[in-house]
This record gives sequence, C-alpha cells and structure tokens, in this order.
Amino acid sequence: MEKQAFILENAMKQVVDSLVQKNGEEQRDRITRGVSQVASFWKETDGTGDEFAAYCRNNYISDKDQLDKVFQRISTNMEVILGYFNKISADLQRPLHLDMGDILSVDESFGSYSPVTHFKDDFFNNKIAFLIALNFPHYSLEEKTRLSSSWSRKDWAYARLGDLFDSRIPSEVNQQVVNSLTKSDMYIADYNVFAGELLNNAGKTLFPPDMKLLSHWNIRDEIKSNYGNAEGLEKQRLLYEVMKRIITQEIPSQVINSPVYTWNPVTNKVFDDRNEIVATPEPSVRYAMILDYFHAQQKVDPYYQGLNTYLLRSFEKDMEVPLADLENLFTTYLSSPEMGKIAGVIRNRLGRDLEPFDIWYDGFKTRTSIPAETLDKVTRKKYPNPEAVQQDLPNILVKLGFNRDKALSIASKVQVDPARGSGHAWGAETREQKSLLRTRISADGMDYKGYNIAVHEFGHNVEQTISLHNVDYYLLHGVPNTAFTETLAFLFQKNDLALLGITGNNAMQEYYNNLDNAWGLYEIMGVSLVDIGIWKWLYANPGANPESLKEAVNNIAKDIWNRYYAPVLGMKDQPILAIYSHMVNSPLYLPNYAYGHIIEFQLTDYLKDKDFASEVERMYSLGRLTPQQWMKDAVGSSISVQPIINTINDALLKIVETH
Repeated sequence: MEKQAFILENAMKQVVDSLVQKNGEEQRDRITRGVSQVASFWKETDGTGDEFAAYCRNNYISDKDQLDKVFQRISTNMEVILGYFNKISADLQRPLHLDMGDILSVDESFGSYSPVTHFKDDFFNNKIAFLIALNFPHYSLEEKTRLSSSWSRKDWAYARLGDLFDSRIPSEVNQQVVNSLTKSDMYIADYNVFAGELLNNAGKTLFPPDMKLLSHWNIRDEIKSNYGNAEGLEKQRLLYEVMKRIITQEIPSQVINSPVYTWNPVTNKVFDDRNEIVATPEPSVRYAMILDYFHAQQKVDPYYQGLNTYLLRSFEKDMEVPLADLENLFTTYLSSPEMGKIAGVIRNRLGRDLEPFDIWYDGFKTRTSIPAETLDKVTRKKYPNPEAVQQDLPNILVKLGFNRDKALSIASKVQVDPARGSGHAWGAETREQKSLLRTRISADGMDYKGYNIAVHEFGHNVEQTISLHNVDYYLLHGVPNTAFTETLAFLFQKNDLALLGITGNNAMQEYYNNLDNAWGLYEIMGVSLVDIGIWKWLYANPGANPESLKEAVNNIAKDIWNRYYAPVLGMKDQPILAIYSHMVNSPLYLPNYAYGHIIEFQLTDYLKDKDFASEVERMYSLGRLTPQQWMKDAVGSSISVQPIINTINDALLKIVETH
C-alpha cells in the first residue's frame, strides 16, 4: 500500500501559486515539481502544514547563479560523506571478504553494519533532503528519456542530485536489507565443493585431491576448462550432477565446504573411508535466503510511489531500463535462428550430441587447446602473491594500449587485496581513496581461473577510476548501470591470454571469438530470465515458504529451458539455469551481465578501427547518463541486439566458407 500523504493537494497548490507569483510563470514547472516532491516526503513530525509552506517559500532558490553555488557546495559535501561511508563499509567487511583466517561472530556483526542506513533519515531530519528535493527535484525514467536530448551536462548533474532523495525509507528498513544481503553473501562465500572428493560410478576420483570449487563460479569454470582434456567429458558430467543437487537442495550437508567425506553426486551417496554413511540433505537454505531478501524488500515497497516492487526498482530505478524493453531484447535474441546455427557448429566440433552443460561450451577460445595445468603454471609463476599482481597492473594497461603515464596513474588508484571468495572489485566514492581489487590467490600462487576473474575485476577498477576522476561533475560519476561496468570488465577479460603473452596462430580466431561471446550471451540471458521469473513469482505468491519457492524456481528454470534451449540443444526439463549464486546473494543483478554483453558487442564493433585506450577514457568519462543516452553519446546509436546477430551471421558465413 502507498503511504498516505500528510500534506494535502490543495495546500501544496497554494504554495506553488504563491511561489509562481513571486518568481514568475516561467518557473512554474520547476516549482511544481520541487514542491510536490517535498510534500510527498513531509511527515507530521517535520512540522505543520503552515511550517511546510513557510519552508518552501523560504528555501526555494530562483536565481541561477545562487542555485549553482548551492549545487557545488552540496556536491563537495556529498563526495566527503558518500566517500567515507563507502570506505567504512569496505573496511568493516575486510574479514568477511579477505583471506584473513577464521570469520569471528563479531566480524559478522560489524560486516552487517552500514553507515548509509541512517543517511536519508538524517538528511530529512535536518531538512537538507527537503532543500535538495525542492531545488534539484527527481525525474522519473520516462521524464529523463524524454528530456535528455535537450539537457546540458549541468542539467544531468542537477537531476542526479535529485535522485539521491527519491524516497524516504526508515533506517531500520534499510538495515534489514543490508543484514539480509550480508547473511546471504557469507553463505555463498563459503559454499565450496571439494572436487577431489567426488566419486564416479566406478568409485574413482577424477579431480586433484586439493581442488576446492566455489559454487557456482568455480564449478562452472571447471566445466569450461575441460573441453580441451581427454577425460573432460566425464568430469563435466559429474560436475553437472553436482549443480543439479545444489539447485534441488539434495546435496548432502556433510559435503558442503568439507573434505571429510567422499561423495558420488550421481547416486547421491556419501562415504567415510569407502563405507556409506547416512547423509542429510541440505535444508532449503538457498531458498530461505532468497525469501529473506524478498521480505526485506517488501518493507521497502511502500516508500516508493510508482516503483512499489523490487522488480520495478531494479529496472526502472537502478538499471534505468524498462523491464518490458529488457525482456523484449532478451527473448528476441534467444528466439533467433542463429542460436541453432551456433549449436550446429559446436556439435560438429565436439563430434557428439550436445548436453545441458554445453551452454558453457568454451571450445571457441584459444585457451581450450591449452591444458589447464599449463595455464596454472604460467599464472602461479607470474603472480605468487598479491604484491606481484599490484606491481603488474601498469603493465597490463600498457599492453591494452594505455600510455605509460596514464597506466601508472590509473594503477596507482587501485589496491590489490587477497580475497576469501572468488574476488570482486569495490569502487571508491571519493577521489581521495582507491578502488579495491580483491582477488583469490592460494598459497602456491594464482591459478588461471583466479587470474581470469582478476582481469575481469580489474576492468571494473579501471571503469571505476576513469568514471570518478575524469567526469566533470562528481554527482555524474559512475556509469548508467552495472551493465556498463560489466562491459569494460568483459573487454579486459577477453584479452587475458594475450596479456600473458599467449596468442593463437589461427587467422579465424576473431570469428570464433565472436561466436564464443554470442554463445555466452545465449546462456546468461536465460539465467537472467530465471532471476526475473523468480521475483515475478515471489510477488504473485508473497506467502511462499522455502520449499514452495524451491519447487517454483525449478519449474521456472525448466520452463525457460524448454522454450529457448531444448529446441537448440535437444533435451527437455533441465534446471541448470537456476545454478547461479547471484540469485541468492545479488538478486536481479544477473540481467546486468546479459545487458552488458549486448553493450559489449556494440562497443567492440565501434572500437575495431579506433584507439582502445583513448576511446575507453572518452566513453567512460561520460558518467551516469541513462543507458540509451550514454550509448548514443558514446557510439552514436541506440542499444540493440541486431549488431550481435549481424556479427554472428558474418562469423558463420566466414567459417562455412573456410570449411
């Protein structure tokens, strides 16, 4: 239910009319927008109706020069506040995110604390939020889209200031959201499967005894890495069974993050020194975590007019892409006949019928002809510790085309830390601080999987640095949504072998790389639709329990598989699209990856005949416009899947001609 406004429509109109009479009819639209937003936030505890009217009359700024001075002062102060809030959060979560030994209960408590939870409360209480809403009002996505072509950079910065106060959520509600995410993040960060303890039906182990795979990332990447190995198919089939047990929560609790027992995921039997023990399936923890976050977001819902579900906020507010537009992009691509054509190429290259895990087919890449052990040897020697990664950051940028001075400048603003999980990038929010590259490095050095992820995360750091330090207005810093930072991360990651000095001699590699990216997009779009489907189901079934949610998620995943994947891969009712851990600890983040790949294709096509480094600097200095406006300014066209489909057809034609 929407909250009932304390300030009534008639009282608000009287204030608007009095301000228009004083400042001129030409300011009516701005006055109406500002006063109405202040009225929507004003509560009885903020003052009487007369005090509301007096506040608006006394604090409305009509003079443009004075308005700009106030904006600059607020901008400077916001950088201080948001920057140090960000640093506090990053530092308090160090024991949770970094390889610092056992996590203490007090670490969990501090990690759950967020200084930003009281930010809006404080700023409404001291009425600075009202000052901003009155003079720098918030615009909806529809309004930004309609007005953006006529806006100056300063207009955009003013609008982004207004976005800071588009709701008034109590701090205790914000804290519940933070607590839920922290709990699920900890659950996922320690969700490892010891591959060396997995048994096939013959009772044999297939993986190195010390191999520890974080779900889902490392399990997926281990499947990918085995396309170049003689025993790869059996390993892939075994890992696929592991994934299915995780999705259905049939995985024995005894084998989660523990090397004590051996486990056959096909039969789901657990052994202690080859003697079978009674195993206990993991309770539906995975789905309880999702439900907990859903309930936290339900508490947020009433505080957003027009955006009263987490689904709407995730797309209209955070991504600034209408959900219907996004789904149309995804389903257009997933339904295109080109997917079947790529599958045919993969089938011919494998010499067998496709299996469900072939949505992660990795055989188009150069590295799939190189054994994983060889790549591990290279990366472990090059990066034995975090210090070695830190020292090599400028060299990575130089290899990507940045001049030495620029490379040193960007790298100096990034700090490398050893991660407990798979690693992540954490951007700075003030120019006085560094972005963080948290990457996983074992005692014997960084393996190839860790390196591949680290290169991806470093791409985030480069975006975070450029879009903070190069943007003309602090309140425009960043990118339209996380899909755009994922794009640069993807562009970095695809060069991982070249950065190691490993290059292929295949003149056709560019075309195979395009098919590889297109196939990866095919996979992640389906995963994204599952994530979206889960949240549609949750709002349609708010009384769900973990068991009913588990059943629904499996059905949603199978339904999307049957619609878009079964016709291409040839088997029905596969739940594999529900494996991604993001659905638990980063709900509705996955569509950013798919959207990012769409953008990546357009940027890659645009950058083909241009200087990579200088164009990356130019584009990521545009800051946080809406996605469509950013793309128009960056490459001169709107966001579309058609460039991808054209690229696929060009690649397929060239490959057919060659063979």
